Amino acid sequence: MKNWFGRLYRSKFIKIALGLIIALIVSSVVAPAWILPESIPFLPISRPVPGAPAKPASKPRKYYKPVEVLSENAWADSTLRTLSLDEKIGQFFMIATFSNRNESYYQSVDRLIRDYHLGGLIFFQGGPYRQAVLTNRYQAQSKVPLFIGIDGEWGLGMRLDSTMIFPKQMVLGAIRDDSLIYRMGDEIGQHCRRLGIHINFAPVSDINSNPDNPVIGFRSFGEDRDNVTRKATAYMKGLQRNHVIATAKHFPGHGDTDADSHYTLPVVTHSSDQLRDIDLYPYRRLIADSLMGVLTGHLYVPVLDNTPQLATSLSEKVVTGLLRNQMGFRGLVFTDAMNMRGVLKTGKAPDVNLKALMAGNDILLYPESVAETIRRIKEAVEQGTISEKFIDEKVGRILKGKYWAGLGNKQPIDLKNLYQDLNNEESQELARELSEASVTVVRNDGNLIPFGSLETTKVASVTIGAGPGTAFQKMMSHYAPIRHLIFEDKPNSEQEITEMLTYLEPYDAVVVGVHGISNSPRRRHGISNGTVDFVTRLKGQGKKVALCLFGSPYSIKFFPPTDALLCANEDNETTEQVTSQILFGALPARGSLPVSVGGYLSGAFAETTVLDRMSYGTPESVGMNGIMLRKIDDVVADAIGQQVFPGCELVVARKGKIVYSKAYGTLNYRTGERVTPETLYDVASVTKVSATLQAVMWLYDQKKLDLDQKASVYLSELKGTNKQNFTIRDLLLHRAGLVSFYPTLWGKTMTGGGGLLPEYYSSVQDSSYYLQVAPKLFARPMLRDSVWKWVIASPLSNRRDRSGRYAYVYSDLGFLTLQKVVERLTGQPLDIFVHKTFYEPLGLSALGFNPLRRFPAERIAPTEQDYRFRSQLLQGTVHDQMAAIQGGVSGHAGLFGTATDLATLMQMDLWKGKYGGRQYFQPGTVPAFTRLADEASHRGLGWDKVPASGNSSYVSDRASANSFGHTGFTGAMVWTDPDEELIFVFLSNRVHPDPENKGISTHRTRRKIHDIIYESLIQS
Repeated sequence: MKNWFGRLYRSKFIKIALGLIIALIVSSVVAPAWILPESIPFLPISRPVPGAPAKPASKPRKYYKPVEVLSENAWADSTLRTLSLDEKIGQFFMIATFSNRNESYYQSVDRLIRDYHLGGLIFFQGGPYRQAVLTNRYQAQSKVPLFIGIDGEWGLGMRLDSTMIFPKQMVLGAIRDDSLIYRMGDEIGQHCRRLGIHINFAPVSDINSNPDNPVIGFRSFGEDRDNVTRKATAYMKGLQRNHVIATAKHFPGHGDTDADSHYTLPVVTHSSDQLRDIDLYPYRRLIADSLMGVLTGHLYVPVLDNTPQLATSLSEKVVTGLLRNQMGFRGLVFTDAMNMRGVLKTGKAPDVNLKALMAGNDILLYPESVAETIRRIKEAVEQGTISEKFIDEKVGRILKGKYWAGLGNKQPIDLKNLYQDLNNEESQELARELSEASVTVVRNDGNLIPFGSLETTKVASVTIGAGPGTAFQKMMSHYAPIRHLIFEDKPNSEQEITEMLTYLEPYDAVVVGVHGISNSPRRRHGISNGTVDFVTRLKGQGKKVALCLFGSPYSIKFFPPTDALLCANEDNETTEQVTSQILFGALPARGSLPVSVGGYLSGAFAETTVLDRMSYGTPESVGMNGIMLRKIDDVVADAIGQQVFPGCELVVARKGKIVYSKAYGTLNYRTGERVTPETLYDVASVTKVSATLQAVMWLYDQKKLDLDQKASVYLSELKGTNKQNFTIRDLLLHRAGLVSFYPTLWGKTMTGGGGLLPEYYSSVQDSSYYLQVAPKLFARPMLRDSVWKWVIASPLSNRRDRSGRYAYVYSDLGFLTLQKVVERLTGQPLDIFVHKTFYEPLGLSALGFNPLRRFPAERIAPTEQDYRFRSQLLQGTVHDQMAAIQGGVSGHAGLFGTATDLATLMQMDLWKGKYGGRQYFQPGTVPAFTRLADEASHRGLGWDKVPASGNSSYVSDRASANSFGHTGFTGAMVWTDPDEELIFVFLSNRVHPDPENKGISTHRTRRKIHDIIYESLIQS
């Protein structure tokens, strides 16, 4: 039996099995045993912020973990045994290199790798594809796989073009949810692995306790040691989850300096207690967790080593005595860049490099004089100053680190889809989420924000340091008709300030957005005296002021107290959009101050209320696939190419967020005037549900309208006519017996030869002819009364169902009649009532009738070139003839608007009448109107429903039975699906220049887009 066990133990099979078991055990650990003195599982995840949107379920993300065959020690030991002394020494050098140079430069790097057996490279400027090609080239020439590093504190984009840029660390310091930092570290780790990078020289773990720090500042998470520690740990763990070595820097702490170690040797005068309790605290916690790399800073800290002018990176007391022995760090120690003047001023490069190694550093980063340094190291070995055992210990650590990072099974970088992988949708969504979570409301006296009652509070905005049309201003305009004013540069004179204050006199509240704020404490972070004077004088006039700072929180200290103070921490499209949304209650403010400044303590924030307004985000933030949604571009491009329409705009919203908003094409086929999201479209019959039906629901909600009451009860002129018996419900269901189309209404105003009767029309607008029928055609106001009389006298349909009741016949006359009911019960014209009751309080600045009264014609998409009636191009006046002869206001047509405004109105309906903190309808009202009321005609009360056949030319058959919407003759469509919390708005001018163009139906353009939207929904 003993011999049998011996033979079994010596068998090849058992040896392989044992090797695999050992490899699996080793590979299952995030950091190897040689790194960790102890392992403390720690992922800081803060409590959810009240009011913050829930993170939707997303698909599992892969993370990079190398396939390992040998054990860590076996690979490191066997590799070390094959190395000569020169090859071992070469492992200490990690030189800087670039991927934006020429072939001659690349060949010089080739020679350095071959001749000096370099241990690694740190890439700086260049691009990802070029770097990948060079990495493959350089790795192929190296006997020992090269460490590839990058200084990517805020992602690869810190150094490389065409790659993701995440927020800088002080912006992250404002985020209260630390799990977001972990996710960012994870994402950056995946990017690093995809590009063959094994070390990221991040996170900065310095506590920026000196506001005048010229080199750390915005690179630090802030001044609070616990906040810095939590976030540095989260970042580290995210990186190392992907087997990317995280490197905490700049040990022992660069936060309280007023000099830049790139140019001189900064001095830190802290006491031992201060160092222990503040500067060293993050490092101590990181080391106790799973930190694999530390970068030593070029600092002079007398309390640690008072050798004159000796940088801590060269101090054996600091690197070996403190970091290794006292703090127990067993990972890799890197120097800061050895070409920095803060260290080179103490001696020549070879001597300084050798001193750094002898102090306890393992790898020299960005060293100068590589050849001379190697000779000095070998001389030191020969002289007995250092031993080869000393070298072997360092190289052993380096090799174990390489093995953990996957270099035991080195593979070339796959160049296919590299750009797409480094700029994926998940990364972009996370970058937006981080910026969104960082915006901080520091002060909010009297709950000035969010702005609630938009019709009573007059708000203006002033932008300083940016041109017109910023993302900040554009987003505010989505919520209210705000007047925007600008100082393109900065206020430079008393006259400029006085003129601006004069413009602002009519307004109750002023939003001041300050741009151009720098991260440098020099020159006051870019804050001019004129800017401060303007804010001071504005506040002195008694205005309510909301000050929005797009940049460093240190800029707060220059301004006087204002009613509301918002710090966005950085200036980009996302922070500008988010700040606007916070101002109007579409988003909560989720950040806190990362530093103490201007009398506010680090960690300070003011709560704001969420007012149930639509916000903006990415498709992924609401469980949709952004790549899938981009297929819409192809459908629209094909439609424009087939001249289905010259241009269009659309909005997709889900879960209260607009996630896809685009404008395509041109206003017409003749000129290149582009459609923009601000372009107004004639929405034709979408007027029925966006104006008249909203008013009908309001009257029903107020118990002023009985749906089963005869319309003649409200309109006495219907009594004694063929229309005296139909009910309001009959009108809503198009079952009142009214004819679908009645061209004789406007035909009565024309001559037998097709001309216009002068008793009705004039080409000149005056006191007698002021109803605008077309851009250059006006009518007498009495024509409105004539139209109503002609409607009353119109014949009824002959169609009946089996029960003998009037059958479904889609009719514009029914909604024209409902308009009269609304006007009679409210005592107001329809256009004025819906504006005051809905559009103005909802902040819908573009939606309304007769847009030429408010907007230039150039902003409005033209419709028909009308040869039969008005003999001119229709641009800004309603296409529908019957609505036109009523002066552009009718219950069935006449409304113009943007896709965004209509989406907002539909969101109010989807939220059962609630929006912006106001309840427009009782919760049961909208569902009562939108549920299926007539199965045969697939209609609700006034709303269109999903056709039972599933063969609609405009609605996806994946839309739920609870969905509802409407279309318009001009190519407009609104559709809402409560089951998916989904809204789709599509606007076009397909009737330009010819209304007989049926391409939108034959090509099923809207249906194709609607299908794509449903296909983009991510199934959790």
